[in-house]
Amino acid sequence: MESPDSSSYISSPEAHPKRSGTPKSPNSEYMEKPTYTKFLVSNAAAGSVIGKGGSTITDFQKDSGARIQLSRNQEYFPGTADRIIMISGKTDDVLKAMDLILNKLLNEIQSEDGDDADQRSKVRLVVPNNCCGAIIGKSGATIKSFIEDSGAGIKISPQDNNYIGLTDRVVTLTGSFEEQMRAIDLILSKLTEDSLYLQSMNAPLSYPVGTAAYNANYGPNGIGARFPNNKEDRGNSLTIGVADEHIGVVVGRGGRNILEISQASGARIKISDRGDFMSGTSNRKVTITGSLRSIRTAEAMINQKVASVTER
Repeated sequence: MESPDSSSYISSPEAHPKRSGTPKSPNSEYMEKPTYTKFLVSNAAAGSVIGKGGSTITDFQKDSGARIQLSRNQEYFPGTADRIIMISGKTDDVLKAMDLILNKLLNEIQSEDGDDADQRSKVRLVVPNNCCGAIIGKSGATIKSFIEDSGAGIKISPQDNNYIGLTDRVVTLTGSFEEQMRAIDLILSKLTEDSLYLQSMNAPLSYPVGTAAYNANYGPNGIGARFPNNKEDRGNSLTIGVADEHIGVVVGRGGRNILEISQASGARIKISDRGDFMSGTSNRKVTITGSLRSIRTAEAMINQKVASVTER
C-alpha cells in the first residue's frame, strides 16, 4: 500500500450526488480569518480574468473585497505554460472572488463545449508541500472526507523532484462547479488553521529558473531532467531531454515550430544530432540559451508542444 504522503487521491464526481448553491462554511469566525489561495490558469484564461484595460479584475476585487494578483506574462509555474493567480483577504472574500473567477471561466468553456464543460473543467490549486499533509490527514482520512462531502475528485501531485527548491505541489479538483467550490472551501478551512500556510502568503508568484533538476526522472511525456549551465545572465543555458519520437513536434515542418518558440521567447535553441542522446536514455538534448526569462518561456513552450502530442 502506498504511503499517503506520496499517493494521489482521486474520486470520480459521478460517484456522488450533485450539489447546488455556493458553499458556505458555518463557522463565522473562520470566514473572517485572513487567508489566501493560489491556482493555475492558461495565458488565455489569465487575459480573460484581467479583462480589457484591467476592467474585469477590478470589478472582481470590488465585488468580492479580496485582492487578486497574477504572475507576470510569461512567468509560469515550473514545468507548465500556466500562470498563477493569487487571491488574498478574509476567507469569505477569497471564496467570493474564487466563485466569480471560476464562474466566468466555466461560462467561457460552456460557450465552446456546451454541456460537456462540467466534465472537462478542473481547478488546480498550488499548495506548499509542507502543508499538504494537513489536507491528506492520517492514512488519507481528511482528503477522503473532503471527497465524500464535496463530491469532487481531488488529486494531490507527488512532490516534483525534477525541480530543486520547488516547494509547492498541485491539488487538482474535478467535478461540477458547485462540487469544486465546496472542495475549495473545505481545503481552505483546513489550510487556514495551519500557521505554516499563512506564513507562505507573501511568497513570490514567480519561480527562479535556477530551480533546476538534479536527476533523470523522466516523465511519461518524454521530457527529461533539466541541466542548467549558469553563466552571466545574458549567457545562461539549460539542457533538457526530449524523447526522440517527440523531437518532430518541437521542430515542426520545415523548422516552423522551433523558429516560433525561439522568436516568441527570445532564446536560442539547439537540438542534438540524431543518435546523440542524453546518457542512458533515448532522449535528445535540447539546449536553450539566453536570459533567464527567455529560457523559462522557451522551456514551457517546448513542454506544451510535447504534451499536446502525448495527450492525444
